[in-house]
Amino acid sequence: MSFSQQKLDVHSFRQAGRSTIAITLGVILTLTLLRLFPKQLLPAAVMVNEPVSNQSVSSQAVNNQGTQPIALSEGPSNFVAMAINQVGPAVVQIDTERTVATNVPSPFFEDPFFRGFFGNDMLPQLPREYQERGEGSGFIVDRSGIILTNAHVVSGADKVSVTLRDGRTFEGEVKGTDEPSDLAVIKIEGDDLPVAPLGDSDQLQVGDWAIALGNPLGLDNTVTLGIISSVNRSSSQAGIPDKRLDFIQTDAAINPGNSGGPLLNAKGEVIGINTAIRADAQGIGFAIPVNTAKTIKDALAQGEKISHPYIGIQMLTLTPEVAQQFNNDPNAGRIVPDVDGVLVMRVLPSSPAAEGGLRRGDVVVEIDGETITEAEQLQDLVEASQINQALRFKVRRNEQIQELTIRPQELQDAT
Repeated sequence: MSFSQQKLDVHSFRQAGRSTIAITLGVILTLTLLRLFPKQLLPAAVMVNEPVSNQSVSSQAVNNQGTQPIALSEGPSNFVAMAINQVGPAVVQIDTERTVATNVPSPFFEDPFFRGFFGNDMLPQLPREYQERGEGSGFIVDRSGIILTNAHVVSGADKVSVTLRDGRTFEGEVKGTDEPSDLAVIKIEGDDLPVAPLGDSDQLQVGDWAIALGNPLGLDNTVTLGIISSVNRSSSQAGIPDKRLDFIQTDAAINPGNSGGPLLNAKGEVIGINTAIRADAQGIGFAIPVNTAKTIKDALAQGEKISHPYIGIQMLTLTPEVAQQFNNDPNAGRIVPDVDGVLVMRVLPSSPAAEGGLRRGDVVVEIDGETITEAEQLQDLVEASQINQALRFKVRRNEQIQELTIRPQELQDAT
């Protein structure tokens, strides 16, 4: 071995020694720092703690301080999941079939001249009727098999099938429908049926959470989340003037097939029945308040007809703008005063209003001693009355006050 090689070996040995000493010092320094400042240098997931109990570690978790056990959650992760777990099993899919007759121009195709000219084999054979299928949603409200849904979901149906979330399918019987409130009751026969808890829609406030369940567009078990956008939205404001109730407005998505499904609050209680959307808007849906359904569901289940008093007028809340527009009409025939009240725009022939002497252009200012300022208020008073009950109307006709007696009749008898 040459002198230069010996010198190189000595130099390499010294370098290795220095590296070993540096690594050793680094390890000692790290261990010292970890001992002095363990919480600052180690993540909570790897910190070592004293045993906190004799329970199995697999069923315990450590809190942020690393000192107390916290049981691992096995339940719903949020209030929406909790609500779905509570109500979801009671939400059903409703499939309907109805026979629809077609308007076939049979005399034209059966004319001997055309049959002789074209031949029987060339003439189209159009069906006289076909089966129309529909779908919607509903929810079970009684273990005996009572289901609430929309009247328009089952209207005219020849066959109704009800499918639960667990896969069970039943033949449904429509026990009763009420078109003015768009509510219907279906009955199924089954055991161990889940039930959706009913809440109190009178306690709703704008901004409350709203959870819509149903089967929109055939996509069963669909959930959407939003808020209560408005309460006591009149049917005329909602664009559904043929209904006789005030709606819950929500921005929770409601699509075709959602009809009849429940609208829930954050507690997982049914607060409404999803029923309609505004075709000219997005994020505006409407639900029937569950308290409205509570008042008539038992009667519908018994097959009873629901009474809806009516007087037979078209009306508007009188404002300066409405009064001016009416007075500018050359066919109005009178001058509407600028007062608070409800303007009668039309009186239906042979209606209770017509028989009681109410006329177009009258301004209703009082009913049974109660001051009237809005059309919705007048509608609610009539709806709350009884058939043939004498209602004392006070109206402004030109500059005079007229007192009239009008007796409401049954709406469904007039249609």
